[in-house]
Amino acid sequence: MKAALWQAANEPLTIEDIDIIDPRAGEVLVRTVCSGVCHSDLHFVDGKWSLPLPTVLGHEASGVVEAVGEGVTYVAPGDRVIMSFKPYCGDCYHCNRGEPQLCSAPSVNAAMAQRLRWKDAPVLQFASVGSFAELMVTRESGLVKISEEMPMAEAALIGCGVTTGIGAVLYTARVPGGATVAVIGCGGIGLNVVQGCRLAGAAEIIAIDVVPEKLEMARKFGATRVLNAASSEDIVAEVKDLTEGCGVEFAFEAIGAPECVTQAFALTRTGGTCVVVGMHPQGSEIRVAGPDFLLEKKLIGCMYGSTRFREHMPKLVDLFMKKRIELTGLVSQRLRLEDVNHAFDLMKSGKVARSVLEISDP
Repeated sequence: MKAALWQAANEPLTIEDIDIIDPRAGEVLVRTVCSGVCHSDLHFVDGKWSLPLPTVLGHEASGVVEAVGEGVTYVAPGDRVIMSFKPYCGDCYHCNRGEPQLCSAPSVNAAMAQRLRWKDAPVLQFASVGSFAELMVTRESGLVKISEEMPMAEAALIGCGVTTGIGAVLYTARVPGGATVAVIGCGGIGLNVVQGCRLAGAAEIIAIDVVPEKLEMARKFGATRVLNAASSEDIVAEVKDLTEGCGVEFAFEAIGAPECVTQAFALTRTGGTCVVVGMHPQGSEIRVAGPDFLLEKKLIGCMYGSTRFREHMPKLVDLFMKKRIELTGLVSQRLRLEDVNHAFDLMKSGKVARSVLEISDP
C-alpha cells in the first residue's frame, strides 16, 4: 500500500510502499477514505514529541471495512466506520471504571509496532490508526460504525477534533446552560470547543486567537465575542472587563502552549474551571498562581473529550445529520495523500481549520 512515511523530525514525509498485515484475531482491515490532518500530527513532525521511527502518522480518519479477523462480530466487510485513536482493552482499571479513553493496556500499544513493515523492517502505526495510508488495521474496539448517509470527510473529523472539542465541554467540564466561557485557540479543536459551548447553552462564549480569519470562523461556530490577543495589551483584563470583573466560569486552552494555560487560568473566576485541551510539548511545564487554588479554582486535563467513543461518536453523527452541529465548515481544504506536506504548511499558516486528505472513494 502507499503511505506517507515520517522518517525524521523537521523533515517532509515521503510517499512509500509499505507492507501491512492481514487482520489477526480480533482485528479489522479498513480502507482509508478520508484522513484529517491534525495539529497533534504536526507536533511529531516538528519534533515537539518523539516516537520510534519510521512511523506512519495520521489518527483522524474514516474508512470502509475490507476484511475482518477471527472472532470479529461488530463489523463486516463493506461497513463504513470512524477510526478511534484510543482502542480499548475492556478489562483494565480504566476500562472497568468506564474510562476507555484512558486505557493504556500494553497489548494495545504493542500491536502498533507489529502491523507495518518497510524494507523488511518494522514501521510504527501511530495511535493504532496510521491514516496517512491507503489501508489501516486496528482492534475491533478501535472503530465505530456509521450510516451510508454520513459524508466521509466530516466523519473523519469526528475521529479526533470534533469528539475532543465538543467532549471537552460536555463531558470533561460539564458546562451548564447560561455559563460564561472563554476559548483560547480557534483552530480545529478550539472551534469544536466553541460549538460545544453553544450546544451546551452557554450564554457568553468569548473566542481568543491571534489570527483574524480564525476569529471570524469562531463567530460562525457560536462565539458571542471575539478578542484578538495580538492587538491586546492585556487579554486577561479584557475578559474580566467583559464579565463584570469576575472572569469566566469556564476557560479552555486549545493550543498546546503552556503560557496560554497560564493565561486561561488567570482569566478563570473564583470557583471556576480551566480545562487544558491542547497537546503540550514533551517536557513542558505549566505555571499558574498557587494562591488561586485557595479560591477553589480548578485546573483539569482532557483526553479525547472524556468520551466513551462507542457511545458518543454516534451521537455526534446524529447531531450533524440533524444540523445541530456544523462539520462541513471545518473542512477548509480537500487534498490527496501526496499533498500531506502541503497540508502541514497550510496548518502552520493559520489559515485553515482542517485539511482533509481524500485517499480513496467511499
